[in-house]
Amino acid sequence: MKRLLNTLYVTSHNRYLSLDGENIVVLEKEKEVGRVPLHNLEAIVTFGYTGASPALMGACAERNIGLTFLSGNGRFIARVTGEVYGNVTLRKEQYRRSESEEESLKIARNCIAGKVYNSRWIVERAARDYPLRLDVEKLKSKSAFLAQSLKKVRTCPDAAVLRGLEGEAASVYFSVFDDMILQQKDTFSFHGRNKRPPRDEVNAMLSFAYTLLTSMCASALETVGLDPYVGFFHTDRPGRKSLALDMVEEFRSVMADRFVLTLINKKIVNEKGFQRKESGAVIMDEELRKIFLSSWQSKKQEIITHPFLGEKVEWGMLPYVQAMLLARYLRGDLDEYPPFFWK
Repeated sequence: MKRLLNTLYVTSHNRYLSLDGENIVVLEKEKEVGRVPLHNLEAIVTFGYTGASPALMGACAERNIGLTFLSGNGRFIARVTGEVYGNVTLRKEQYRRSESEEESLKIARNCIAGKVYNSRWIVERAARDYPLRLDVEKLKSKSAFLAQSLKKVRTCPDAAVLRGLEGEAASVYFSVFDDMILQQKDTFSFHGRNKRPPRDEVNAMLSFAYTLLTSMCASALETVGLDPYVGFFHTDRPGRKSLALDMVEEFRSVMADRFVLTLINKKIVNEKGFQRKESGAVIMDEELRKIFLSSWQSKKQEIITHPFLGEKVEWGMLPYVQAMLLARYLRGDLDEYPPFFWK
């Protein structure tokens, strides 16, 4: 099992990364402002367009350290990867199954079952924890609908029907997302998912969290030898990490959505740090991103018990565990892919 180390986040858009021996050197206007040993890192995420030296990119690729470039607004630009890990037989099996609608559906159903189950769990927990502040009957009604959706997902006959069920379940779940925002309602309100660009503070944070989560899932899949671009639910599209997005579905509510709700309800974030552009896009500034990323890193290090393995793992290790389980299923070691059902 891969040991969870640290992620280095470089949030200033004018900083350049270089290599000095076994250390990453962070430069601003050619002046050193930071130095971090490579062996301490699992991944590097840098914002802006200043870039990194070829020597550092090569060192990261050689050591399987994920190096991800995001725009100043948190939009994915590129990711540096090294040699393909794992044996060719595993990837050939992945490609073979992705070409079969029947085989793809088996995996896709379980990914979406994980998404619906975990979305329902978020709604159920809100109703349980805040019965005096929320419309419990309303939440219970949505939960019941998601429970029925889960049953339909498990027996779904084809991909088109599955996409319809997934979209319907997501709509019902997000219909009560604003109810679960209990603090700072003047600043943080949710009236539906919007992206590219996000047009309110809540969607800005959700999009940012999904970007971080997708990068984690892509890294995990590459680590176990799978191709993150060839999925089973998300169809092939040039430049799209379809399999990483398949895996993200299981984690959206419990890792990203719940995290954003916590930041708002515990007042870790407030109205400061959000900028509204002329286009209507809402983005986070550098200081707010630092607060967000610091909390995200702490969240990754919290310990839970994995429901399938029965072992204690960090939240940040979950994508690696699920990638490993998917690889085991494709190799024939498991009868089906076990999605992550949080309890």
